[in-house]
Amino acid sequence: MSLLSVEHLSVRLGDKAVLDDVSAAFAPGLVTAVVGPNGAGKSTLLDCLAALRRPDAGRVTLDGRGVRDLPSRERARRIAYLPQNAEIAWAVDGRTFVGLGRTPYVGAWGLTAEDNVAVERAMAVTGVEGFADRVVSTLSGGERARVLIARALAGDPQWLLADEPLAGLDPGHVLDACDLFRRLADEEGRGVIVTLHDLDAAMRVADRVIVLAEGRGLADGAPVEALSPAVLKAAYGVEACTLNGTHGPVLEMVGRAR
Repeated sequence: MSLLSVEHLSVRLGDKAVLDDVSAAFAPGLVTAVVGPNGAGKSTLLDCLAALRRPDAGRVTLDGRGVRDLPSRERARRIAYLPQNAEIAWAVDGRTFVGLGRTPYVGAWGLTAEDNVAVERAMAVTGVEGFADRVVSTLSGGERARVLIARALAGDPQWLLADEPLAGLDPGHVLDACDLFRRLADEEGRGVIVTLHDLDAAMRVADRVIVLAEGRGLADGAPVEALSPAVLKAAYGVEACTLNGTHGPVLEMVGRAR
């Protein structure tokens, strides 16, 4: 079983500890939400997992091998990274854009029949077949988000890392994205790790929630446990309570903690 792990990870920016001795192991087939207040180190953790940032201490491993030691093409085939506020600057159609996700596989002769099958499959999984001939830069925010995920999935990665993938989406598109992440984990066995500010979405979509605060791991467990009123008070300085919603537990923010 593929395992992605961070061990005693620390990252400093000047005198500030962005991450401070964080350890966690991630398993495929699960959706993990990483939450915490602004500046908690969520994006930095994802950057380290994707080998985009070298930690000052600790290590990140994939199946026991350092992720930064993996050949770049192998790493790109196994781990897909979707950055926050990803820009789409090219006036290309949706099929071409999603095809960029096959870059780690493409040889001198361009996309093969196998590559094209992978592209079509990624578009089907994310429901963006209707955008195949649309110029991507003309799509709405929710449509772009799905096309970006399709591009990431075109490489058939074992792991999808997404930094704030729900930011700026309307409620309908948030539900669509959450349902997609669940299918990727449940039906395809991929490991999905997302950073979120939307705690209700984390409660809804995640099997596991990791709460970071001031660069340290504050809680790690099932959503209803990791997002308990005590943890939310410590992490965010808010009073909250957990209610029984129609489809499971939901959070109610009562106010600032006193």
